[in-house]
Amino acid sequence: MKTVARIALNVFKESVRDKVMYYLVMFAVLLIGGSMLLAQVTGGQDVKIIKDLGLAAISLFGLFMAVFIGIGLVSKEVERRSIYSLLAKPITRPQFILGKYAGLVLTLTIHVTIMTAALYVVLAVYNEWTIPEVKKIWEAPALDPALVKATFLILLELALVTAVALLFSTFSGPMLSAAFTFGLVIVGHFNADLKNFDAIVESSAVVWIARVLYYALPNLASFDVKSDVVHGLAVTWGFISLSTAYAVVYTGTILTLAMLIFARRDFK
Repeated sequence: MKTVARIALNVFKESVRDKVMYYLVMFAVLLIGGSMLLAQVTGGQDVKIIKDLGLAAISLFGLFMAVFIGIGLVSKEVERRSIYSLLAKPITRPQFILGKYAGLVLTLTIHVTIMTAALYVVLAVYNEWTIPEVKKIWEAPALDPALVKATFLILLELALVTAVALLFSTFSGPMLSAAFTFGLVIVGHFNADLKNFDAIVESSAVVWIARVLYYALPNLASFDVKSDVVHGLAVTWGFISLSTAYAVVYTGTILTLAMLIFARRDFK
């Protein structure tokens, strides 16, 4: 575990030195702040706009971080040929994969926390500016604790996407890895439609294939509760627990597959 922790810390330090990360976070924070100005021209929907744009910014820019840094965790080492010196050290290939993954998840956690804090600051300022009569018509308070539930599920989704990006990077180049990962993310958000494919087509073979894909592909829609939180609908702890268990199991499976592929890869 010490070896994994050292690799993870090194990934975190490299990510901190990467200016692209700061640009993404700064842009997301500015977008969250800009939502306050946009809210001024949306009569009665002001706080919803701020929450909706804020959560969308956290999700979108977190996704960019997960994909573009995740696909480079292995490919950069291979392109720079530093993989040879790393594997020559007392580091196993599974430790290398786990360390790289843990380092990026740590980086994502910190950045998501920063963006969430920025969203709460914007909401706190807007809450102070708003008269009590307007607050009464809000479906949920400005500083709704449920926002933390939404950002936690966003982080779970990003952790899963990171594992997928890392998996693709173990056997393909950066461009293909990015394309595969983004494609899987898009499919993952519409995965629930595959379950009810029998209502659209009559072919039993197509329905069977759709059902297999439904269970095999990640169901990322289960992590998207942004709309529920914005409209003040309850997000139960039971639902969060099930989503967390699903993320842990699916991510563990993807990482295991990544380690098996990487262990068989020949760098000669």
